[in-house]
Amino acid sequence: MRKLALHWKIIIGMVLGIIFGFIMNGVDGGKGFVTDWVSPFGTIFINLLKLIAVPLILASLIKGISDLKDISKIKSMGLRTIAIYVGTTLVAIIIGLSIVNVVKPGTGMPEDTIEKIKLKYENDAGVTDKLTKAAAQKDAGPLQSLVDIFPSNIFKSFAEASMLQVIFFALFVGICLLLIGEKKAKPLIDFFDSLNEVVMKMVDLIMLYAPYAVFALLANVIIAFDDTEILIKLLYYAFCVLGGLVLMIVFYLFLVGTFVKKSPMWFLKQISPAQLLAFSTSSSAATLPVTMERVEEHLGVDKEVSGFVLPVGATVNMDGTSLYQGIAAVFIMQVIWPEGLTFTNQMVIILTALLASIGSAAVPSAGMVMLVIVLESVGFPAELLPIGLALIFAVDRPLDMCRTVVNVTGDATVSMLVAKSLGKLHTPKPKEWDDHYEEVK
Repeated sequence: MRKLALHWKIIIGMVLGIIFGFIMNGVDGGKGFVTDWVSPFGTIFINLLKLIAVPLILASLIKGISDLKDISKIKSMGLRTIAIYVGTTLVAIIIGLSIVNVVKPGTGMPEDTIEKIKLKYENDAGVTDKLTKAAAQKDAGPLQSLVDIFPSNIFKSFAEASMLQVIFFALFVGICLLLIGEKKAKPLIDFFDSLNEVVMKMVDLIMLYAPYAVFALLANVIIAFDDTEILIKLLYYAFCVLGGLVLMIVFYLFLVGTFVKKSPMWFLKQISPAQLLAFSTSSSAATLPVTMERVEEHLGVDKEVSGFVLPVGATVNMDGTSLYQGIAAVFIMQVIWPEGLTFTNQMVIILTALLASIGSAAVPSAGMVMLVIVLESVGFPAELLPIGLALIFAVDRPLDMCRTVVNVTGDATVSMLVAKSLGKLHTPKPKEWDDHYEEVK
């Protein structure tokens, strides 16, 4: 009997999780049951992925840099990566602004709906938390993002999963390994090569649990929806975001087909497990180990490219988030501050959303924190900010799940583009969790 492919197992888990969540929503005590007895299994899965993210980045990037044998190649790869990431992010923001200006989802929203949303969410803990985090980010100095790249205690960076600091340390170690000579560097390179293989095997084993984990994650998401009327009222806005995200996926497929010369459908099939996990977890960082495994073993990107491009992308490449910020900012302005919708302000939104995407953390709902900064950049009245966030808060989580899919797909696409340009694309060689099981059982 043919073994069911992983992505189908995950899809089945997602569908069953959604159905189970809706059933539990209608059962007395159902929400408590999901929270206490189902949701923890999703949390365990995310913790396992986070557990291996830092060792994977460290081992993969150090080994990859040392394999380049030429420091100038690091500069070339870095410049191409950043240039492509900036380009795709600009495309995402422009797509978002084009859709929201043509459709105008915020025009004509009933006053009673606005008032109901305001009363329900304006003082919500989630909204106030986003405002507090945005204020702290805004108060930081103009070069704070640069300062934050350089760690003072690398073990603290490991513990906090500070991706850019881990990437800097790995690059630093990799370059130094090149500079001390091959003979002295070999023992440490062999260690990180072995560590990388071990962590990739951990990914294979953790993914065996993925279908059950996404069942738990999706069931937990569904029970959080407690006001379907407000959700229905915001569908117009939500469809604008979803339409933009679909266009971004189409754009990525165009890049893969045109520049990488690979079948877009083949690309989607290979990357789909990472996309489905991105949807379930709403976190690029949590999905990173799976993204790296799919890109290296199933798309054929060399380790030295994926080890650099993907961790950087999980931190600075937020195409889905940037698209969302453009649509959300204009939507909020259409509803409660239409006089601010000038051409100049929309140009400011493009620039600020681009810069904000670089500083956006790869965690659930970080885009809403950056949205506050985008709105403040165009002079949005401070007293209206809680109302603005309240307007979109009800549908933020499902949209966050969708835009994380785009973020992860964008990272995979750019890794293929960079690998193709550097001649670092090979024939995929997928590995299974039980490749050496017969030797040790």
